[in-house]
Amino acid sequence: MTTGVEVLSVEFRAVYSSSGFSMKPARYKLSSKKTPVKVRPGSKDLVKVFCRIRPLHNNEESCVKVTSQTTLSLLPPETRGSHRLANCKEIHHTFKYVFDAKATQKEVFDHVALPLVENLIHGKNGLLFTYGVTGSGKTFTMAGEPHNGGIMPRCLDVIFNSISSYQAKKFIFKPDKMNDFDIQSETDAVLDCQNEIHCARSLKTLRKVICFRKESDVDLSQRIPDGTKIESVVEDNSYAVFVTYVEIYNNAVYDLLENVPEDIIRSRQFQSKIVREDASHNMYVHSVTEIEVKSTEEAFDAFNKGQKRKRMAITTLNSESSRSHSVFTIRLVQAPLDSQGEHVFQDRKAMCISQLSLVDLAGSERTNRTKNSGQRLREAGNINNSLMTLRTCLEILRENQLYGANKMVPYRDSKMTLLFKNYFDGEGQVEMIVCLNPSIEDYDETVQVMKFTETTQEVQISQPAIRKLDFGLAPGRRKASHIFKQALQKMEDNGHKETSDIDVDIGIVYSLLPALPCLELTDPSMDTLIKDLAMFLELRMNRKNILLKDWHQKHQDFYKRLTEVEKEKLLAEQKCSSLKTAVEQGRNKISALEARLVGYESYVMNLEQQVEEKEVTLVTLKQELENQEILLQELLEKERLRKEYSDRTEVDKDKNSFFTLKNLKEQESVLKGPAVSNRRHRRSQSAGDGTWLEHRPVPAIELSTLMQPLMKRYKSVTKLTDVKDIANSKTSKYCLMTQEQDSSGELETHLYKADVVPTVGGGAQVIFNDVETLKQQSPTTTPSRKRSASTSKLKDTEAECAMFMEGHKRARH
Repeated sequence: MTTGVEVLSVEFRAVYSSSGFSMKPARYKLSSKKTPVKVRPGSKDLVKVFCRIRPLHNNEESCVKVTSQTTLSLLPPETRGSHRLANCKEIHHTFKYVFDAKATQKEVFDHVALPLVENLIHGKNGLLFTYGVTGSGKTFTMAGEPHNGGIMPRCLDVIFNSISSYQAKKFIFKPDKMNDFDIQSETDAVLDCQNEIHCARSLKTLRKVICFRKESDVDLSQRIPDGTKIESVVEDNSYAVFVTYVEIYNNAVYDLLENVPEDIIRSRQFQSKIVREDASHNMYVHSVTEIEVKSTEEAFDAFNKGQKRKRMAITTLNSESSRSHSVFTIRLVQAPLDSQGEHVFQDRKAMCISQLSLVDLAGSERTNRTKNSGQRLREAGNINNSLMTLRTCLEILRENQLYGANKMVPYRDSKMTLLFKNYFDGEGQVEMIVCLNPSIEDYDETVQVMKFTETTQEVQISQPAIRKLDFGLAPGRRKASHIFKQALQKMEDNGHKETSDIDVDIGIVYSLLPALPCLELTDPSMDTLIKDLAMFLELRMNRKNILLKDWHQKHQDFYKRLTEVEKEKLLAEQKCSSLKTAVEQGRNKISALEARLVGYESYVMNLEQQVEEKEVTLVTLKQELENQEILLQELLEKERLRKEYSDRTEVDKDKNSFFTLKNLKEQESVLKGPAVSNRRHRRSQSAGDGTWLEHRPVPAIELSTLMQPLMKRYKSVTKLTDVKDIANSKTSKYCLMTQEQDSSGELETHLYKADVVPTVGGGAQVIFNDVETLKQQSPTTTPSRKRSASTSKLKDTEAECAMFMEGHKRARH
């Protein structure tokens, strides 16, 4: 009874042997080293220049004649003066191949671009130019039409036809923005894919997608794909295709696939990019958008998106004239599968990156024919300058190669030549398609194009060797893994359930050839049977010796590898010991830092405590400041009231002065008239009722007159010091006494009587209403001239009242 493993081994060996796999022992190397990157074999290839002639339009006369598949002749037009002088003859030019006006897009692709695609799959770089005057068919040759594709879509068709069964999952290879790629695990690739789907579902991204579809909305239903397939594809590799599309406009590089807002697309104010050199000294466009495509349709959508953004214009010679050089680059990334033949080998050293740049150069123009001006004239100038720089670089390369010169090639004079510097220095194959307009009108421009092609064909480009790394991986891993899975599935179908624990072994299958033949001896004379048995045993012994030799070799390799592992182990132990020492030193350093940290924390706590104390002091000071501000406000309010009362007193003073003067004037006028008894001015007993406030001078001289004032209720003061003496409910009368010496030396006493009237503010107002004069005079003295009330007397009265008011004001305070 056979086990499931034995059945699997028998079936797998049978299938493995019948599939054509070699039975030789495979050589495994667990560690690998890179071979030299650039191995120059010594041979150089010339730049291959092809020529394609555009069909003539109506009523056009040709100046080009194809003489063979590699040569053509330029026929000068009869209208030229040089032709009339018989100084100009036919000019013969030789090319790698000449395509006449009847050549199809398929023929051009098979002769020119198909070898470049094959080299691309084999890990070599390629550069293809289309060169010629404006309107000569360069863009048609490169891009073609949906039903008649050009070089670019056919290159994509052939690539995907060849690697369709060996493509890696999306995001396994991821650009690192430095002209290189990273290899991700399938888990990381799935995460990136989910992030892309999540972003695509957002509203903002959906708008961008809609915009992208509008820009690349080209009917591909009529497109006829190219069915060519390259058979020499390494089946044990995994492939991914990336595309970029840039244009060189006015000597500035712009990304045609960059996701930008619609207003920038409409205004065409794109951000220019920088041409840089990567770590391997290869030139590339920094931060360019690199799109991973899984089919020709996806790549064609990206190309059409860039075509919509490409700068085109209508000129006199071309209704769709390219105003910039466009570069569509196809990058093919490939890496071997792991030893099980299922996943990509996770080592960047094993990755191979090759690229094919398809360049549609803008056509050279002459201003006297295009009649350009303004922006178009500036564009034409930049186009011609970049083409002249390309021509100068190729001429210097040719001169250095022919004459052994060492002149510096001016690659940096133009962004286009700088971008393709590596190709001319020997990093890939360079080809050029010269597109000719056979019309007589373009004869002069065609002559200049032919001179440029002669120089180009003499330039030699070194061809680098392909990088080959030996990682000890057995060939046929992908197919063997597929066969093994089929065998497991067949076992499960036959009822064997324990198949999950069986591991695949894609190494050499050890076998001593078929089973022994029939050994029955029916006749003693059967010598042939013995000879056949001896031959079979001899073959088996030879096979056994081969297997033993292989086993011994593997044993030696394993022992050698084991010794290396042991050495690595010792080195690792030493390194581990040094690391432990370093860790211990680090710990000591950390302990010291922790101690310092504790000290700093204590210092910080002290500072915080001081800050708290300062904050308490600050709060106290703020409280005191607030109290002082309150007191200040109270003082200001008192001052304001004092000023207000003072202002009111001044007003009352002025008012009293006015009424006093008025009364005095009235009295003066009365005195001038006849003497009449005035009941108001009463002497002695006519003081009236009420409580009087008598204001006497210091010292007061007693009067010896008979007529003296009589006040029943009064209070006598010599100085007003208290406002309550006047402003009270009892005092209703006021009497101010003054004593002075008159002109004759006699004592004269004046009594100023007034009414005390309470005010609304709680004070009192004094209104003078009468003046009495008590005077003693000797009858023997000569009477002085009687004087009437004069201005001086009035002034004296005003002064007396002012003195009273001043004393009253001081008394209030």
